[in-house]
Amino acid sequence: MATLEAPPRRKKEVLESAVIRFAGDSGDGMQITGSQFTNTTALFGNDLATFPDFPAEIRAPAGTLPGVSGFQVHFGAKDVFTPGDAVDVLVAMNPAALKTNVGDLKRGGILIVNVDNFKEVDLKKAQVAVSPLEDHSLEGYRLFPVELTKLTRLALRDLGLDAKSMDRCKNFFALGMCYWLYNRSMDPTYRWLEDKFSKKPVLAEANKLALKAGYAYCDATEAFQVSYEVPPAKLPPGLYLNPSGNTALALGFVAAAQKAGLPLFQGSFPITPASDILHELSMYKEFGVMTFQAEDEIAAMTSAIGAAYGGALAITTTSGPGMALKMEAIGLAIAVELPIVICDIQRGGPSTGLPTKTEQADLLQALFGRNSEAPVPVLAAATPGDCFWIALEASRIAIKYMVPVIVLSDGYLANGAEPWRIPELSELPEFPVRYRTEPEGFLPYARDAQTLARPWAVPGTPGLEHRVGGLEKQDGTGNVNYEPLNHERMIHLRAAKVEAVVQEVPDVVPAGDPEGELLLVGWGSTYGAITAALRAQREKGRRIGHVHLRHLHPLPRNLGEVLKRYRRIVVPEMNLGQLRWVLRAKYLVDAEGLNKVQGKPFKQSEIEAKIEEVLSR
Repeated sequence: MATLEAPPRRKKEVLESAVIRFAGDSGDGMQITGSQFTNTTALFGNDLATFPDFPAEIRAPAGTLPGVSGFQVHFGAKDVFTPGDAVDVLVAMNPAALKTNVGDLKRGGILIVNVDNFKEVDLKKAQVAVSPLEDHSLEGYRLFPVELTKLTRLALRDLGLDAKSMDRCKNFFALGMCYWLYNRSMDPTYRWLEDKFSKKPVLAEANKLALKAGYAYCDATEAFQVSYEVPPAKLPPGLYLNPSGNTALALGFVAAAQKAGLPLFQGSFPITPASDILHELSMYKEFGVMTFQAEDEIAAMTSAIGAAYGGALAITTTSGPGMALKMEAIGLAIAVELPIVICDIQRGGPSTGLPTKTEQADLLQALFGRNSEAPVPVLAAATPGDCFWIALEASRIAIKYMVPVIVLSDGYLANGAEPWRIPELSELPEFPVRYRTEPEGFLPYARDAQTLARPWAVPGTPGLEHRVGGLEKQDGTGNVNYEPLNHERMIHLRAAKVEAVVQEVPDVVPAGDPEGELLLVGWGSTYGAITAALRAQREKGRRIGHVHLRHLHPLPRNLGEVLKRYRRIVVPEMNLGQLRWVLRAKYLVDAEGLNKVQGKPFKQSEIEAKIEEVLSR
């Protein structure tokens, strides 16, 4: 008598971490696909880091190399510091996406390809002579050619949608495959679709069906014999969000205005990659937030000056080209000594350069890019979550010292995301604001003994009428004054006020070894790659440390002493050596650079290679 055997159980492997990249045409929904996988993974409890990679062309021809859009997510059961050096799973929706991304796929990695988009016309658009599916160039990978478009249409054939609408759901078929591959729940994406398409339920149902179909395809086909499990990370307890750096900046400014008891004003002109801050803050009107989309960068900056003069916490956001246009007005803000935060979300340049790619090349512009002697405090965020705290710190310094403050972020931080624990109110710093109201003894440029800040006198306060403008002020009265010694005194006073901010800057404490063979000095978004490289190299017995600077002007008081504890100093930067130049000039140290200007963030392996090269000499 024959017996029925149970079907073989799929093998499940437990991994410490994994890296997935979704790549396709800019109209293929890769950013949505990556964001949904990221949000689901965050809810599962993994630590993670993301790298959305947008095409620089606004409307590049479909299927071409300039139109490729990508989203990479690195998730793990332990601390994750970077989006990952090499990719474990690559989803390529067309030949252009495959051509531009396959070089980052690990040998033996999983390659899911939409074969429906590998026709002759698709190959021609991607400048490919012979299909890589036929020329044996992909033999080093686990290739899964899938008819994504055809299978999606089959899954949705009963909904009455046209072919174009059905084809727009194929990214969710691919997402369903990845959910099966890594044992993720589809429920969070179901809820998101119901909310997203609440007024178009047929589209919500179409994407749900595509998601289920992708999941079921992996369950049914014999090609997929293994699925993977990445256990949750042991993150500190609390309520978490998964914000991008731009979202975290916006939340930080709202929190700062609430702690200060001030209205928040943003005057900005849209520019990639800073525009999302304006979009985000426009949703917080109930918290006293005013957003103004100016006609140009000059108007954006001067509107912030007007708002600060009127008693608001004023911010403006831009990128490198916009900073160049704002500089004269920033000089005016320095002269009239008002609290304004200027956010520079750096991108590749010069000129229009690489609008959607990342860089760190505006440091010297932030430090010295204005005419005359016009110093300002300069701060830089280290991670997407740190953008929240840097917004608070910049606002606090601006208000306390009555000075414009520049915040440096970049495209990688702006668009990347990480799990971020929402802080308790008690964890936020206090910085109460006191407007000057008493007319007795009032001088608009009198100085606080500790901070050298002038009083904040809101227009319309009886007896506090005073003059403002870009012409040099008389010390104390603020009247126009051209006397040489007065001008020199005011130059020194404004500079001394900025230098006084150093009393707010904590001493640096190196991560890793407090002294040794090598010190890595970084700033901005290099934090993750440097931290991961530091940990890996110390496990090999290297005596190395890492200092990451969040305050770039003024620098921490003990930085010079810390630099002397190490035999060699290396400064990784996404520029040609701007912080290195500052350190060499200020501390006379023989720092050397690791410099990258490719529009992409550092990989951990690149920094490790530099460490090993320096220490092998």
